[in-house]
Amino acid sequence: MAFQPIVDVVKKTAFAHEALVRGQDGSAASEILAAVDESNRNAFNQLCRVTALEWAGRLRPPSRLSINFMPNAVYELDTCMQATMAVARRVDWPLTRIIFEVNEQEAISDFEHLLVALRSYRAQGILIAIDDFGAAYSGLNLLAEFQPDLLKLDLALIKGIAVDRPRRAIIRHTVSMCEELGVQVVAEGVETTDDSHALCDLGIALQQGYLFARPQIEALPALHFEQGAAA
Repeated sequence: MAFQPIVDVVKKTAFAHEALVRGQDGSAASEILAAVDESNRNAFNQLCRVTALEWAGRLRPPSRLSINFMPNAVYELDTCMQATMAVARRVDWPLTRIIFEVNEQEAISDFEHLLVALRSYRAQGILIAIDDFGAAYSGLNLLAEFQPDLLKLDLALIKGIAVDRPRRAIIRHTVSMCEELGVQVVAEGVETTDDSHALCDLGIALQQGYLFARPQIEALPALHFEQGAAA
């Protein structure tokens, strides 16, 4: 696992640390996920969850732990929930400091079952985020049926927003919609100060990207803000 912070640019603190899959040689998540299929998806999803919690127990990040959640890997819900709770207890990590990011890069095979799972996790105090919003399968359909705690805007929408009028318009209205629904917005893939400022102007204080920190394997990277300041 590598860890990358989601930062609050107003408070200059870490809101959460996302656990990201990496190969033992440091290879990217895409190479690992290419080997995941129907035969090993459930085991892989559970192993990622356990590993992320175990590392959180060792590193003790002073924020929430965000774990990616494969929507089609929701099999036996009670078993999955009990396993998560058992690991969280073992490493002394509160469920209220866990975020499950629903990854929409695969089409959802059983939409109703996913909704039951998300509601069950939330009932235990776990926060739910929709990841890669604006560049994946479910999008508004999932948002209409289930209002998450967080919505993460895909980096393809973010890049160049400081000079891209159509993207600013799309994000402005998305933020307005989320405010009405009681959903916090997170911007992914923030790489420039100009884009970060433009996002702040649009009301998005929660941001994630290389501008603040690159993912670091089995460690918590330092947070970098403007003028080289670190926290």
